[in-house]
Amino acid sequence: MTIPFVEIIESVPPDPDLLMWKFPDEDKEIKNGAVLTVRESQSVLFLNEGRVADVFTAGKYTLDTANIPILTRLKGWKYGFQSPYKADIYFFNTHQFVNLKWGTPAPVLMRDSSFGQVRIRAFGAYNIRIVDVVKFFREYAGTFPQLGIRELEWQLRDFIAPKFAEALARANISVVDVAGNLTALNEKIQPLIQPYFSDFGLEVTRFTISNATLPEEVLRHFDKVSGMNMVTDMNKFTQFSLANAMDKDNNAIGNAAQQAMAMGILLNQVQSVPPPAEPGPPPEDVTTRLGKLKHLFEAGLINQAEYTAKKEALLKLL
Repeated sequence: MTIPFVEIIESVPPDPDLLMWKFPDEDKEIKNGAVLTVRESQSVLFLNEGRVADVFTAGKYTLDTANIPILTRLKGWKYGFQSPYKADIYFFNTHQFVNLKWGTPAPVLMRDSSFGQVRIRAFGAYNIRIVDVVKFFREYAGTFPQLGIRELEWQLRDFIAPKFAEALARANISVVDVAGNLTALNEKIQPLIQPYFSDFGLEVTRFTISNATLPEEVLRHFDKVSGMNMVTDMNKFTQFSLANAMDKDNNAIGNAAQQAMAMGILLNQVQSVPPPAEPGPPPEDVTTRLGKLKHLFEAGLINQAEYTAKKEALLKLL
């Protein structure tokens, strides 16, 4: 009876989203001198009798005693590769897995010197890769036949949210920074998040907060501050604010503004009425004015035509 042996060990990931998959050896024994090929962005782990035997990075390997001294110290390699041996072989994708999503399912509580305790929601994306295959296998992957990035992503979502809250508290970041400078916040949060991923043999190559949602009262405060920063003419700003307030029904400020405007209009109307003229000397009677007109004519200061015209005009007043 011929015993089948594995002579060539290599594998292309059946799915690009796989983090880890078991080499399909169908319980065959590995022949002494078998060739192992590990491609770039791959690592291979050998498991013998439940224990990690060795890890191989990119390259081509001939599996014999000279090349793999670690294996010879384990029970499964007591014959020094002089006879076939058995091992569980796991392949790992070690390239970056990008644009994984995270978010806070419930608001995260943070402390702020100006607003006290504030609840915020946040969500974003991150990139990771496996940097410690043994730790990842022991702490997370276990002996599953395969493990996909989507499974890990779903589990990490619930893991990241509380860690994000802890990191936010440790960073002592103000609400102003959260609302106005997400780039700076990303740079502060990423190194604080990394230790929690390192426990699983993972590296966070990028951590991004895409958006942070603040409470309505905080947003209203920012709107007022931003508006005041743009004010250059306080008189115009006051007029603009009053006009906005007057447009709103049942508004105390608007009602007061309307009353003030009405009083101002009334005051302007009163001020625009000219004061009564001071009383002058009583007008002369017609007889006196006729006498003066005759004196002017006799003195030669007016001619006959002027005298006659003025006289007729005065006589009409009688």
